[in-house]
Amino acid sequence: MTDRTQANRTVRTSPILYRVTRTSGGRLLVVCIGIVIALAIGIGSYAVGRSSASADLAAANTLNQQLQAEGQKYKREVADQGAKINAMQAKITSIQATLDTIMPTQNTYNVSPNQSLIVGDGHLTIALIGSPSNEGVTISINGKQQSASAGQIISVAVNPSMTCLVGIQSFDMFRAILTASCPQSKTK
Repeated sequence: MTDRTQANRTVRTSPILYRVTRTSGGRLLVVCIGIVIALAIGIGSYAVGRSSASADLAAANTLNQQLQAEGQKYKREVADQGAKINAMQAKITSIQATLDTIMPTQNTYNVSPNQSLIVGDGHLTIALIGSPSNEGVTISINGKQQSASAGQIISVAVNPSMTCLVGIQSFDMFRAILTASCPQSKTK
């Protein structure tokens, strides 16, 4: 069978295709075949997509488990380091307390019985002679013995331009806490 087109050309068509597309039952058959092909493509695409998503999901789960394991490891490390830091802070506090008993603050000194210290930037030698009594202490300042009570401040002339001050803050049977400073006096 031949068809004539507008340019008077003849086009050969298949008689079966012509019959199928020209009848209503044939058109319905072509539509059904098209729908079946579309469904097959849709189902195939869904299966491929699901398979790909399943592989991606498995990889994500594996990565998640690895990251959780690393997270736990880092949490243990942080806890261990926190414990080490706490131990070091306790050690530093202990050392600072020991240092404070030896030298509580600047220019403040703990002196035990029969112990001598060089203080006041090297200008004074102070010694506690014997144990303190209930009323006071006996101290030697640059070789000169003096009795003093708590709160008393002793002025010592080291040279004409410098006078040092030695204060008795407190004392007990085992030590005396003294302050010593030697400010430079201004000459006119």
